[in-house]
Amino acid sequence: MLSRTSIIVLAAVAALVAIGGVTLWWLWGGDGPRPAHYRAESSTGLYKPIETRAADAEPLSLIEVFGQGTDRLSVAGEAGLARTALVRGETAVVDDCADVVWGSAVGDALESCSQVVKALYAGEDGRSAGQFLIFNMASSAGADTLVKALRDQGFVLREAAFDASRSWAQARALGHYVTVSWIGPVGEGTGRVDLTGELVALDGLGAVVRERVVSAG
Repeated sequence: MLSRTSIIVLAAVAALVAIGGVTLWWLWGGDGPRPAHYRAESSTGLYKPIETRAADAEPLSLIEVFGQGTDRLSVAGEAGLARTALVRGETAVVDDCADVVWGSAVGDALESCSQVVKALYAGEDGRSAGQFLIFNMASSAGADTLVKALRDQGFVLREAAFDASRSWAQARALGHYVTVSWIGPVGEGTGRVDLTGELVALDGLGAVVRERVVSAG
């Protein structure tokens, strides 16, 4: 028979699972931190022209993904007013996709991944930091599988210096690509922080995929 303490713990975990899109990494353990808030999106018909790498064979490049206008991302505040900016730091193209993730489920989902293009960003006001990655998968089905795997016990490695326990992340399957945006507050603290503007700014870097759709069409 379960003890009263065990019942309380199980009830707490069940309550968290019932809250869509929220995972608290310190309850699960694992090889690395996970975001406190995670949102996942599967691919849609909008990206049908690039649903396979065969139809969109040119690899991504740093210039294509992080070209003009991406060195400093404006972050919208209340009433659409810019409240700060995210400034780009280190960028890289990684050929072995497994080098940027942890967790067996995520690793298995990367079987068809050919490259990852990534960058670090830091808030100009020193209050936030984050990272953006694009995974080049073989198909939209593979991209959807990766997005789902990232929801479980595994995630991308944290490279930016932020508090993962209060961080937000979003992964989107866009045709045969997966974009991952992950942002968190700098320094220790408690309570929920509103990172909507910062997450939207990072996610906007996925516009490069829409440009591929136009080219393919």
